[in-house]
Amino acid sequence: MTEDFQEPSPTDLVFGSFSVAPPWVLVPGRLEWLPATPPLREVTRRRIPDLIRSRRLPPARRVLGTGFRLGTALLLWRQIDRPKGREASRKGLSRRLRRAFEILGPTYIKLGQIISSGEGIFPKELVDEFSQLRDRVPAEPFAIVKRTIEEDFGGPLDAFFSEFDTTPVAAASIAQLYFAKLRNGTPVAVKVQRSRVATLVRRDLAAMSWITPHLVGRIPVSALANPPALVELFAETIVEELDFRLEAANMLDIARVLAATEQRAMVVPRPHPNLVTRRVLVMERLDGFRWDDVTGMREAGIDTPAVVRAALVGFLEGAMLHGVFHGDLHGGNLFVQPDGKVALLDFGITGRLSERKRLAFLRLLMAASMNDLRSQVVALTELGALPENTDIDAAIEELGLDQPTPDPTQMTPEQLVSEIQGLTKALLGYGARLPKELMLFVKNMIFIDSSLANLAPDIDLFAEITYLASYFMTRYGAKISTDIGRPVGAELIDLSGFKASLGVDADLDNLTYSELKARRDLIRKRMEQRRTG
Repeated sequence: MTEDFQEPSPTDLVFGSFSVAPPWVLVPGRLEWLPATPPLREVTRRRIPDLIRSRRLPPARRVLGTGFRLGTALLLWRQIDRPKGREASRKGLSRRLRRAFEILGPTYIKLGQIISSGEGIFPKELVDEFSQLRDRVPAEPFAIVKRTIEEDFGGPLDAFFSEFDTTPVAAASIAQLYFAKLRNGTPVAVKVQRSRVATLVRRDLAAMSWITPHLVGRIPVSALANPPALVELFAETIVEELDFRLEAANMLDIARVLAATEQRAMVVPRPHPNLVTRRVLVMERLDGFRWDDVTGMREAGIDTPAVVRAALVGFLEGAMLHGVFHGDLHGGNLFVQPDGKVALLDFGITGRLSERKRLAFLRLLMAASMNDLRSQVVALTELGALPENTDIDAAIEELGLDQPTPDPTQMTPEQLVSEIQGLTKALLGYGARLPKELMLFVKNMIFIDSSLANLAPDIDLFAEITYLASYFMTRYGAKISTDIGRPVGAELIDLSGFKASLGVDADLDNLTYSELKARRDLIRKRMEQRRTG
């Protein structure tokens, strides 16, 4: 614990990173729902292969229903929005797809949430529109919510709560969030699962598992994205989200990791010791600034670059050192408390790496910080991004990974497209795929990258990466050296590979995020010129 904690500190801070003014103190041996979670997680894992098994015939009703909704959205876009010009066309298409996803239900809403975290990969209009799917999905009637709570708790609502706001604070794909007060007046947040969501998710997974194998080899991007693995990722994450006892256990695991790494700049809300069931989760209510309220944070004297740094360090420490990390970082799942601490919310998706995958991640990131190209490719192979029998040296040579990267801002639109197509073809030739473990990791990194634009636009990226690498090598050097089987140290940091990946000169001393964003915007415009030219 850090020195600024007031005494006496809550005893549960010994094992978890929680608030210092708790509504209750957690005692692991006295959590009624916790003992059931290990077997529940195992049973859930065993059910996944059946949910995504290969089917000879598709679930016709769902496939037809999905085709109708998406087809209608595209038809209206072609007839109404497309003739209005390029900008109106893109906004109209994004809006109609978002509405179709809302109607199609939880699985498609979850897909939309992933798209909304892909700023810099997907068109801005699509990202902006789909961000509404994070917490602004149409809510279910409160009568249904009340019935769910009473069924799971085995009694009337007022037997557990003295007050219950009937308007949800947030409504997302799997659940809705409400503010309430317990009988003793303690303010709490209550997460309630949507009705029929379990049935709908299983039906959607059946439809997706039928169609995605037909995409492999037909669309280059889909081949790299590995659609069947994406469905498997959906199954592993969404199915676990259907039992809030598992989410509550995830909250404890992340809190433990943050405490073990002394990352007290991030806190986790405490789940209630007793009021946690499959469909209802009562937890500590935390307040603060929305993640995008940069003005409010700065007026309150909060160091916004330190905020995004805490999120990044906490995420990397969990993945690299413990193999456990919050798997769904986005603006709706984080807010900043008045003291500058980052509060994490929504633990339905939690990344869990096997020891072999954790070591591969660790080798990948350490090799990148030391510009060790060959070790990076070896680590990617261990993660499953390349086949196990890949000839590493031949792959590096044929993919041109050891060659100088041209500055994309100095390339014509035709050259840019040709470069991307050539690399994609070469990667496909090697059987490259994006493993499901990397999907969560990359999605989180994309979110953190986009957060820099608002929270730390003037930060020197080169200095920040050097700081992060030095932090890990200095603080965890002995453990990392043992884990990866090679010495590490701040003196080994080499950013030339990172600079080359950006297409900038190796002699460039500093680069702010604002400057990087300007480069990306220029590249995007040239790509758009190529598409519309």
